[in-house]
Amino acid sequence: MFDTLTLASLSPEDEALRPQIRAFLSRHLDGLPLDRRARSWQGFDADFSRKLGAAGFLGQTLPKEYGGGELGPFARFVIVEELLSAGAPVAAHWIADRQSAPLILNYGTEEQRRKYIPAICRGEALFCIGMSEPGSGSDLASIRTRADRTDKGWVVNGQKNWTTHAMHSDYMIALLRTSGTIADRQAGLSQLIIDLKAPGVTVRPIVDLNGDAHFAEVFFENVELGPDALIGTEGEGWKQVTAELAFERSGPERIYSSVVLLDAWIAHLQSVGRTDAHGLVGRLMTELAALRAMSIACTARLVLGESPVVEASIVKDRGTTFEQELPMAIGDDLAAHPDEVVSDDLHRALLYVTHIAPSFSLRGGTREILRGIIARGMGLR
Repeated sequence: MFDTLTLASLSPEDEALRPQIRAFLSRHLDGLPLDRRARSWQGFDADFSRKLGAAGFLGQTLPKEYGGGELGPFARFVIVEELLSAGAPVAAHWIADRQSAPLILNYGTEEQRRKYIPAICRGEALFCIGMSEPGSGSDLASIRTRADRTDKGWVVNGQKNWTTHAMHSDYMIALLRTSGTIADRQAGLSQLIIDLKAPGVTVRPIVDLNGDAHFAEVFFENVELGPDALIGTEGEGWKQVTAELAFERSGPERIYSSVVLLDAWIAHLQSVGRTDAHGLVGRLMTELAALRAMSIACTARLVLGESPVVEASIVKDRGTTFEQELPMAIGDDLAAHPDEVVSDDLHRALLYVTHIAPSFSLRGGTREILRGIIARGMGLR
């Protein structure tokens, strides 16, 4: 059921991390062009992620015994907010730090924790998520890819699609059918860790309109896994992945995908001395502030050990709507002043965000699926 979000704030201890991460970003992002910074959490730079890990900015919420910082989710919120606001290339470590490590910590064996989590905290183990499949659309429960038990462990056959940065990742945590058929829906689903360099795994990048390849399709042909590939309890994959999606849908990345463009546009307005856009700037900044407050409130629920699935869906739905409207609003404003000189940097950043914005409401759960979750949580269906 849906509960009212209670406003929360960041503690002075968490805010104290902000100058540290800003100093780090100032050293390592100097000279990065605006259109590259506009890519931010789609920007892949494994070397940058390793530097983040070495500086102690990954694994903030994880126990120290596994290489983490043993801080709370608010500490990670501060770091993520600064990374995205600066347009840092975070894609290499993103999924592992945000979802894979907490999932392994909560459901994995002690052997899995010690094998994977320290490497994630160092930025050295890169993960992707295997959920979507061809023919399933947003109906995740209809997946067909199977993992069948053998006397040596598991054998996997099938295909995953729209898998973010699978071509660069070391491992995939895949939601697979380990028993039953499609008719069983959520029953019979489990999560397994797949080494993407294993024999039988084929990864093919999918090039988008911008010429980038963020997504990939992944094929499994008799891929053999050991018995230790299973995460958690067999058949409990749906429950586990639902809890995992609360981390994916409630964070600041769902409101800051376009923030570099917003900052650049405001700087442009200041440089040309325009004051006629104050109303639009005020509206956008107000929406951003409200979304940030909602995201922090969701984080507060995570601090309490809760799984705010419905609340996170609301943040993701409203956040991606804002992110999609922002480049259109900025584009309309600039088009209404055709004689105004616009820098090449701002122009390239606007083109990129405008092209990629339709995907904002697809990744991490489509708008239609999210609204179904919200309606169910409110008792409307």
